Amino acid sequence: MTKARREKACVLQNHLPPMDVTKEAEVTTQRHPVPRTVAEKYADVTLRLIEDHGDDFGPLTPEKEKSLKRKLYLNIMTLISATNIILFIDKSTLGYAAILGLFEETGISKDQYNNLNTFFYVGYLAAQWPGHYLLQKLPFGKLVASIIFLWAVIILLHCVATRYAGLIVLRLALGAVEATIVPAMEITIGMFFNREEQAFLQPIFWLTCLGAPIVAGFISYGLLWSNISVLPWKLFMITTGGLTLFLALWAWFRYPNNPAEARFLTLEEKVQVIKRVHGSNQSSIEQKQFKKSQFIETLKDPVSWLFTLQAFTLMYSNNLTYGQQNLLTTSLGVSELGSTLVAAAGGGFGVALCIIAAIALKLYPRNLAFHSLVWCIPAVAGGIGMVTVPWDRKLALLTCLLLAGHTYGIAYIIALGWTTSSAAGYTKKLTRNVMFMLGYSVGNLVSPQIWVPAAAPRYYGAWISMIVVSWVGTPVILFVIHFILARRNAERLAWIAELSEEEREAGRVEQRDEDGQIVTRKVNIAMLDLTDMENKFFIYPL
Repeated sequence: MTKARREKACVLQNHLPPMDVTKEAEVTTQRHPVPRTVAEKYADVTLRLIEDHGDDFGPLTPEKEKSLKRKLYLNIMTLISATNIILFIDKSTLGYAAILGLFEETGISKDQYNNLNTFFYVGYLAAQWPGHYLLQKLPFGKLVASIIFLWAVIILLHCVATRYAGLIVLRLALGAVEATIVPAMEITIGMFFNREEQAFLQPIFWLTCLGAPIVAGFISYGLLWSNISVLPWKLFMITTGGLTLFLALWAWFRYPNNPAEARFLTLEEKVQVIKRVHGSNQSSIEQKQFKKSQFIETLKDPVSWLFTLQAFTLMYSNNLTYGQQNLLTTSLGVSELGSTLVAAAGGGFGVALCIIAAIALKLYPRNLAFHSLVWCIPAVAGGIGMVTVPWDRKLALLTCLLLAGHTYGIAYIIALGWTTSSAAGYTKKLTRNVMFMLGYSVGNLVSPQIWVPAAAPRYYGAWISMIVVSWVGTPVILFVIHFILARRNAERLAWIAELSEEEREAGRVEQRDEDGQIVTRKVNIAMLDLTDMENKFFIYPL
């Protein structure tokens, strides 16, 4: 039977006849499981592999599962962690350039410096939807590698920009090419790891984000000792750009599109990875068709807008860490050389806190909103210290600065993972990611502008607004999300409890051959690429 001569559909088992397989599934609401027919092109891209080989292998033994996890950690987590640390070093290049001679060579003012930080996120904002569309339509791994290569080139081009106008163009371009890297890495984690592993791996993965200042700090410290004619800020761009080029080559050959196409996995391992993820997440792994119904559902879901709002509120304070910290440190009397070591120490402090957060999430995986609150409280304390401690108490102020700048980031890590894990349906996940990153971008657009030069060195307005908007407002929003999802879970669990065993059976794949005969096979309901609102068996992580 050739592919051209057969019609194939995925059907959620029920007592009604199948709907037209040429149409995208429509959302209905009933007491019993919703009848669903989806054309093959709308099903999970891993469907064919599971159909052909899903029954070839037995259950995953504990020994094989341990071996599989080690392989995933080595190949997936190592690569995306390296990508993440280079990403956040590159994000902070302007902050380090500020103490490495950028002002002296380019002649820019403090206001123009703040504007350059804002222009980065103008590009970041503009590229969100086009970038996510390409993530869905093009080969995932090759697109990620190509994006990394482009951002390496743009970082290197900073060396020839000695005027404000040139720097504007480069910051816009850098923001645009980096716009979808974080969502791409989050999607990759969701493709290869089950829900329990995702909650634990998120802080481990983001250690590289919080640890980026350690690497960048020591690089800039070494460059300040250079005695050649090229200014240290250009050497910093060359160093980070070269590292990014190496990363692009690594990603080109090793970044997978999805588990079914991961070259480092055996056939059995591919099948087991897909089954583990589907069984835990009740959601598809990858789907190449844009579904209008899922897009509309995302816009109608209040949870999507709440995640967008909290992304804005938290990122309202983000320029503190990635644009202002080095300048604030030198304003406290620390030398430029010493400020690089302070940045490295701050990164080490952030890494230690992230390890603690990972252990806490491993031991207590529920109550994500409460975990986020815990890590915003130290930021509130640090912010209060920055506006109340006398200016002559430099060590106390430096401590408050590090406390405020290196704790709230853990709340961002938790919220970013929760944004994706609380949605099902590939188009819905991508759309919610776009919304989250739009909020993230707007927050970062505003963040540099609250540091008004006339308010230096205390910046009372900036600190007070960050305390209220970012470190108090964000946990409040996350607790509202928790309340909504908990209520949905309670309704679903009560509904599931009323179902018979027959009604809880898996979905089915129907193949209609050229003679009109139907061959039926059971599949996991996650293969149907339903959204969390369509699939009432989906239980939200809390």
